[in-house]
Amino acid sequence: MASSFGRIFKLTTWGESHGPALGVVIEGCPAGIRLDVSDIQRELDRRRVGQSAVTSPRNEGDRAEMLSGVFEGVTTGAPISLITYNRDVDSSKYEPLRDVFRPGHADYTYWAKYGHRDHRGGGRSSARETWGRVAAGAIARKVLASVGCEVYGFAREIGGIAMETFDRGEIERNLVRCPDPVAAERMVAAIGEAKAGNDSLGGIVEVRGTGVPVGLGEPTFDKLDALIGQAMLSIPAVKGVELGEGFAVVRSRGSEANDSFYVDGGRVRTRTNNAGGTLGGISSGEDVVVRVAVKPTSSVAQDQQTVDTRLEPRTILVEGRHDPSVVPRAVPVAEAMLALVLADLLLLNRAARIGWEG
Repeated sequence: MASSFGRIFKLTTWGESHGPALGVVIEGCPAGIRLDVSDIQRELDRRRVGQSAVTSPRNEGDRAEMLSGVFEGVTTGAPISLITYNRDVDSSKYEPLRDVFRPGHADYTYWAKYGHRDHRGGGRSSARETWGRVAAGAIARKVLASVGCEVYGFAREIGGIAMETFDRGEIERNLVRCPDPVAAERMVAAIGEAKAGNDSLGGIVEVRGTGVPVGLGEPTFDKLDALIGQAMLSIPAVKGVELGEGFAVVRSRGSEANDSFYVDGGRVRTRTNNAGGTLGGISSGEDVVVRVAVKPTSSVAQDQQTVDTRLEPRTILVEGRHDPSVVPRAVPVAEAMLALVLADLLLLNRAARIGWEG
């Protein structure tokens, strides 16, 4: 079971939703970066459950403990190891589901592939696994900051309710980093309505990388676009990814879709950014713009038809503590994955040619 991502800046995550702990090991982080556990905890707190009515009531502190790789507040170049302990585990609701496949979940495919599965909260397939991604992403942000690059994201759409403005700013939690309070309030209300009806909502998360150096990406198979696609599609519940104008660009002519070049202060720029900051799989220096489609939470407290491990038909009611929409908490996860891709390619690009300065 693959649990690692990256070539130079590489993370390996471990742990299950209802196991004793979760952890991550980050290799390849350069020495000399100032890093405190509070830098990591700040990002982890953004994905934490139990903070509002629109998240799961499971109340995990998600407190990170740093075990290695940092001495006197500075990275040493050694692997950085982080751990958190699951404190609010309640597996009782999952016991009736031990031999039943929940619709929309990985229960059946894990059982078919491995012949055995952890039925408690989904085990390794649970979004609880993203704790390690966000922790590693916080460190990747430090690497990117060394070249003036920053990553931010927001919930662009939930339940068909879309943000009308996409400039930076911040409202409550991850709903969202853009100044559209009316849409944010409507999103919260829609999630509440779905929750009251024992249902769930999906949506779209947009993530942007600003200050991205020109030249990141390794043609032909490790294109920036391709690695971003892999990174985002590896996030639980993500079912689609687009860069720049994405699928909308097919409705344009080539003369409209192309981003015209001009020179600004000795730097090559584009007047539009339909390509989303990549050309030929290499970063162009414009903002990297990524949108991911997040499906509605699969666990809903309604009768659903399924089968069990004996291949007998069953009707089940999935109870427990679940997010009525995972979109708000997917924002820091998607940010982390973009930061990890960019940090890895930034370090890899140092070997692209002699004299490269970024």
